Amino acid sequence: MCVLARVFEERGLSSVALVSVRGVAERLPPPRALYCEFPLGRPLGRPGDPTFQHDVLRRALALLDRTEGPVLEDHPEVIVSDAAPLACPLPPRFDPDVPEAVDEARALRPAYERTLARRGVTSVGRAISAEQVPDALAVLARVAAGADWKTAGFVADPVQTCHDIRSYYEEAASSLVDVAPGPGHVEAWFSEQTAAGRTLLAARAQMREQGAPTLIWLYMARATR
Repeated sequence: MCVLARVFEERGLSSVALVSVRGVAERLPPPRALYCEFPLGRPLGRPGDPTFQHDVLRRALALLDRTEGPVLEDHPEVIVSDAAPLACPLPPRFDPDVPEAVDEARALRPAYERTLARRGVTSVGRAISAEQVPDALAVLARVAAGADWKTAGFVADPVQTCHDIRSYYEEAASSLVDVAPGPGHVEAWFSEQTAAGRTLLAARAQMREQGAPTLIWLYMARATR
């Protein structure tokens, strides 16, 4: 969105971006941005609170009067996410000779297949297939352990690969719980409670240290992570 705002501005359209991750606006500064420290998915703040939402819009649109930039201002109120990790069981270790995340992904395959059979479609497959998820996690485990990310064995774009891994886990989780989770609950479960989530975040941190392009390591996980 920050880059798109710059494109609009270059073509004569004034723009304001509502930014949920300050680091993105600092690295890719749009002409004008209002940073709102709200939970992702709630760019206007509190659902069902039109007074608060109008305040966010008023502050954002007021930035259109600023002709020199880039401008980055903060909304004065912070809203803390109420998304707790999903209460979702994880399989026990089966094969101690492989990385924990690989073992975990293999064990979740029946749950993923149940969801696929029920829905008939899957979000996995933008870069890798469900069959390739364990191998992709093995690559991330090597990177997390210090291997050079460029030669660790990625078979596709790392960002899209990580999106497919998260989709695989999210779809598997939907077969392991009795009710539909709320916003952010599955993402919190993946990042905080699964071996795959911990491995992905550790690999991402290593790639940042190794000097990987920001647009690769940053978008491998939610920027707030």
